[in-house]
Amino acid sequence: MLKRVINPILFLPLALSINSVNVLSSETKNYIDNVLEEKRNITFIDYQDIEKIVLNNQELKSLQNLVASASFNLSSQIAKRYPSLDLQVNGLPKYVAGKKYNSKLPTLKTSQFSANPSLNIKWNLIDPLRGSEINIAKANYKIAENNYEIKKKDLIQEARMRFHKYQKSYQDIQNKKFTLDLSITSLENAKAKLDAGIGTKFEVLEAEAQLSRDKQSLNEKKVEHEINKISLKEILNIKGDIEINNEQNLIGFWNNRLNKNINEGLEKNLSLKNLLLQKSIKNSQANSFLAQNKPNIYISNSLSSTFTKGDALSEVIDSEESGSNYTNTISLNFAWNIFDGGQNKKSYKSKLSDAEAEKYAYENLKNVLTTSISKAYLNLKLNEEKIISSLKEIESSKESVRLSRLRYDVGISTLKDVLVRQNELSNAKSKNINAIYNYNLNIDELARLTFLDISKNCFDINNNKIKNTESICNI
Repeated sequence: MLKRVINPILFLPLALSINSVNVLSSETKNYIDNVLEEKRNITFIDYQDIEKIVLNNQELKSLQNLVASASFNLSSQIAKRYPSLDLQVNGLPKYVAGKKYNSKLPTLKTSQFSANPSLNIKWNLIDPLRGSEINIAKANYKIAENNYEIKKKDLIQEARMRFHKYQKSYQDIQNKKFTLDLSITSLENAKAKLDAGIGTKFEVLEAEAQLSRDKQSLNEKKVEHEINKISLKEILNIKGDIEINNEQNLIGFWNNRLNKNINEGLEKNLSLKNLLLQKSIKNSQANSFLAQNKPNIYISNSLSSTFTKGDALSEVIDSEESGSNYTNTISLNFAWNIFDGGQNKKSYKSKLSDAEAEKYAYENLKNVLTTSISKAYLNLKLNEEKIISSLKEIESSKESVRLSRLRYDVGISTLKDVLVRQNELSNAKSKNINAIYNYNLNIDELARLTFLDISKNCFDINNNKIKNTESICNI
């Protein structure tokens, strides 16, 4: 388990009184709290569980069906390699009745049941279109699989981002509550000095104004926290209420150099692979137009038979008479579309141009990915420094608040100075919360773009553990 970066409560030498805590609980228990208190069907969400839970997303299930559809289509195209078998029956059965009259000949009668089944087998030995159609189906199936994986990884990254945001908003609430505690103490001190005759009404008004601003800011953070929860539930497709571990931790460390990030990201990126597959499809479509002007050779076998019962064209009908016959025909056939006015040739060139366009789209996406990976990596390093510097700023601000309160208590400073130091401390804590949030987002983004794993241990570029006390590894 990684170490925590933010202390939940910043202790000051001047402890808050029990009365201030009671005032806080009574004054902040307002309409916003009542609206947000309703909870039911609680589900606990851990960061590590997000990847599994995302599989319930409705959009992802839709893409899963598209993968199945592409798979069936591929099987359908591959089936063209095998012979086809058709059974046809004309009349099952067929009854014929009639008479044939001629003044110089005897009258002939017909009363006969018959059936005429036929069995036809066809096997394309040489089908110029078949290879291109199978290649296109294979590429489309692979694209469908890649699209599913792309969407799944995008949803996982988005869900993790919302998880971090929900976690961050909780820390923002804690920070605002802490600031509100300080403002309550400042107001009580200002009132006490006024009652003792050594303070001014102006200082009390200043403290009340600051307290009002802090209350409003706290309510805004509470609403933001609830909105973030709704957003997280939506992407995870969870109907009831949720809970998470609200502690804001570093999710891991990134020990890979920039060049490795870029190389791995470009090699494994599925969107780039899809562009190559699209180019392959365009080339296969181009070849299919040329194939339409090539000969098609196939074997056919036709077995037909006739079964009859009754008599036909006879003077006296014999209802017991029966007969049958069959014929079997096997042949090698040849078909060739020799000339079509150049239509297929032009279509061929059109698809080749489309394939060439995919080449430039591929190169453009490579540049975009390189830029995105570089930005995420550099921002990660920047946020590492921000985390360290914000921790130092918090410690410095804590001491500033302590000293300003002491100066105010002995009458050599004003309440305004105390309030300014309070805001500086709150801002320092907020910077730290934002730095951790952005750091975690950058690591998730790098993992998504490069397909590399997030490390639980921290190493330098030579794969050695970092011992520098001011390093992000030792926070």
